[in-house]
Amino acid sequence: MSSKAKPAPTPKDWDHDALLAKAQRYMEAMLEIPRDDWRFGLWSTLALELLARAALAKVSPTLLAEPGNWNNLFHALGHTPTAKKFIPKSITITDVLTRLREIHPQFDAELEGFCAVHIGKRNTELHSGETRFDDAKNSSWLPMFYRASAVLLETVGSDLTHFAGADEAKTAAKLMAAAADQTAKAVAGTISAYKKVWDAREVAERKSLAEQAALWATKRVGHRVICPACGSTSLVTGEPFSAPQKTFKDDLIVEVQQYLPSKFECVACGMKISGLSHLSAAGVGDAYKQTRTYDPAEYYAPPESDDEPDEEQEYEPDFND
Repeated sequence: MSSKAKPAPTPKDWDHDALLAKAQRYMEAMLEIPRDDWRFGLWSTLALELLARAALAKVSPTLLAEPGNWNNLFHALGHTPTAKKFIPKSITITDVLTRLREIHPQFDAELEGFCAVHIGKRNTELHSGETRFDDAKNSSWLPMFYRASAVLLETVGSDLTHFAGADEAKTAAKLMAAAADQTAKAVAGTISAYKKVWDAREVAERKSLAEQAALWATKRVGHRVICPACGSTSLVTGEPFSAPQKTFKDDLIVEVQQYLPSKFECVACGMKISGLSHLSAAGVGDAYKQTRTYDPAEYYAPPESDDEPDEEQEYEPDFND
């Protein structure tokens, strides 16, 4: 048998293990970025595309070969093409997603459509003057991102815990459950009812209440958002889902921690909403971060008494940084 006919192992560029490892690398980079940073969304598209290609390569690396040149298929089989200036070319991500939908029923048309749109935003970001991730709320795409990732990971024998870490997998489960909660859609009626009452108030009264709400929000711990009913400054509060990240800046210790919202309150119109699914349906369910600043001497000093808790540090007024 000719040595040229003896296939070598699958080339690394289309090997499913290599693609999966690279997807995980991008995922780790994504999770190092604050969720309100435009790069968080951009990195997610890179991880998602590599994960999709890994899932297809798991079936066979030949499925990634662009059919226009038979050398691509020859390369995918582990051979070395003799064609001059040969550069292996794979199929488009659209074709990858279509093939995955037809091969894996659990990767349904809804997931295919989401992946195509989400990754398409990356292409627009990179090849035009548009900034597709600057104003994109993570609550609008992150649950579907994790749902798609979970399905694709299942096809390669992995899961979100291995791919993103145990803590993030728990957060992902909460986000997916919230997105699947159909009862949350009733929150639209709640918003409409409060808006109707608000619009019936006198202009001067609305102005006064909005000013009071803005002052109230600045004096309380939480994340400032715009009330979907009356447009006043309001607050969401929640629980941390990641360990605090500490940095040293201007001779101070800066501690940043990310939170998943669970409650919303607007003192201007009086509307209150509880539960991540309901907050997400109302458009105020984005993860947020809060910052604490400490003096190093106080931070590392031992507590004065075991019987008395340390005085709580105040939050800086940078709720939306």
